Amino acid sequence: MGIFCKIAAMFGFGSCDKEETSTTNDQSTKSAAQAPASKAVETAASGSKKYVLIGAGPASVRAAETLRKADSSCAITMIGLEVESPYSRMALPYYLSGMIEEQGTHLRKSDVHFKDLNIDHVHAKVEKIDAEKNQVVLDNGDVYDYDKLMIATGSRPANCPFPGADNTGVVNCWTIADGREILDTIKPGSKVALLGAGFIACIIVEAMLKRKVDLTVMLGRTGQMVSRMMDETAGGMIKSWCEAKGVTTILPSSIKSIEPGPALKRDDDSLTEFDLIIVATGVYANIEFLEGSGIETDDGIIVDSALRTNVDNIYAAGDVAQGVDFSTGGQSVHAIQPTAVDHGRIAAVNMMGGSANYKGSLGMNVLDTAGLVSTSFGSWGGVEGGETATLLDEENYKYVRLNFKDDLLVGAITVGRTDYIGVMRGLIQSEVPLGEWKEKLTEDPTLLMNAYLAQSLDIAR
Repeated sequence: MGIFCKIAAMFGFGSCDKEETSTTNDQSTKSAAQAPASKAVETAASGSKKYVLIGAGPASVRAAETLRKADSSCAITMIGLEVESPYSRMALPYYLSGMIEEQGTHLRKSDVHFKDLNIDHVHAKVEKIDAEKNQVVLDNGDVYDYDKLMIATGSRPANCPFPGADNTGVVNCWTIADGREILDTIKPGSKVALLGAGFIACIIVEAMLKRKVDLTVMLGRTGQMVSRMMDETAGGMIKSWCEAKGVTTILPSSIKSIEPGPALKRDDDSLTEFDLIIVATGVYANIEFLEGSGIETDDGIIVDSALRTNVDNIYAAGDVAQGVDFSTGGQSVHAIQPTAVDHGRIAAVNMMGGSANYKGSLGMNVLDTAGLVSTSFGSWGGVEGGETATLLDEENYKYVRLNFKDDLLVGAITVGRTDYIGVMRGLIQSEVPLGEWKEKLTEDPTLLMNAYLAQSLDIAR
């Protein structure tokens, strides 16, 4: 449980987690609050501010609590698709592994937490936003007026790249319902195919191995694991580690389709049958419903440092927000929990008329793949004109890569080391000049803690 606690602390697990998804069902879209119109009349008559939050993940939960703490009389409506207590999507693999129970995935442990705070948690699907009228329209016709609106609709699973994904026995690992289906299906010895080798997929690997299944993992197109957060050396080490644990790896080019069974049809037209096929091939921001709203979107919703969109009174937060990138100075979507939590608080402050600014998201990943911990921070692939220092012990699964720009640490990767997690993040995010320690780190990257303490004390003086 030690490394789980470290990762949980890094990503804020236990207080707030991953965003609301776009997976819908008839029950969730028909269970909206019964009388939004009358509620709008009441709040208008009382003069209370009306805040609407679309999404029920960590950004919305944090925003709702921030709003309530500052204003006991405002009306807060949090609209989410799933008929569940707000929960941590990041925690699902740990639920699958048996490390936590279903209750442990919940963002807040009390079933009456939001009721006690007078936060109206509505289970519904938003059809559209009418920015001219300051209204949110649900697909059942209900309408919510707002003074300020925050969109935190999060991400959804990417479509499976192979035909036949709608066959029985093919499931995403994205919702609590998915988790229940997976646990109901697998048992020791079950044959499971995991399509994907990114961050979430690698956490699922550990859960499946703990459940003692016969696991096959489809790598990314590059033949690597976690290619969006690790260089070739680190990705290769993670792949080798999984194979040593009994995992079979295959390339996507070897798969033609998913057939009933379920089964994978291979490039030679042979069929490999499985008890379950889990699809984890990436995510996309939930922004389709914003068409015609006037809200500017790209990969996500474009926001400024205050998390304001280009439309008055509308903010965006979490996995759906495309905001300032700490490392590049540009804009990007950072679908990680600390970003969502920070976004929710900052957006709420600004919705109330405050002046909080978001300094930018630092790309960071802390991953436990069947006991092998790997991390990446900031510009982990290096920067143009920068320098890189590496230390590799492939046989013992130890790797450190440090990327510098002038005398600043701007990015880092580690495999098999957990002692540098806070130090790397601190050095990169605080932009501490390394001075003479840059040369020392180039010669010996394991001196990170020494450099951090020395330079931090020097600045303090």
